[in-house]
Amino acid sequence: MQTVWAPWRIEYIVGEKPPGCVFCLAQTTQRELTLFTGPHTMVVMNKFPYINGHLLVAPVRHVSGLSDLRMEEMALLTKTVEASIGILRETMRPDGFNVGLNLGKVAGAGVEEHLHFHVVPRWYGDVNALSVFADLRVIPEHIQATCDKLKPRFAALDPASWTV
Repeated sequence: MQTVWAPWRIEYIVGEKPPGCVFCLAQTTQRELTLFTGPHTMVVMNKFPYINGHLLVAPVRHVSGLSDLRMEEMALLTKTVEASIGILRETMRPDGFNVGLNLGKVAGAGVEEHLHFHVVPRWYGDVNALSVFADLRVIPEHIQATCDKLKPRFAALDPASWTV
């Protein structure tokens, strides 16, 4: 039997969970993985990524569905997804992307009360037999190293210059 160590997860597993929404907390008290917070949108690293650079793009306002968004929020959310893809493309050089929403628990939403897009960079060969046969995901770079690499790029974003 093979043992795979993931020591960064123990803090989440045994630690006390703060009350409240993880996206709302990422704007205030738990900003360590927050890459960007604008007037209407935000970008955070996924604590449980499928692969390096897996980002979550959410509205700042706490809403659960697309129909809850105002037109400006929807437009800026899409612009933030687009900017995130551009930053990942330049910084990490993926071969492609998966971008999507999980609406509702049955669809895989881990946090269904706060709408968010997943932006997942993909590389040729990033899926291997470990995922299929061992229910094991190998992520080659620590999440904090990826966050440190992306943060300066997101700091340079200027949503005021975006036209909607």
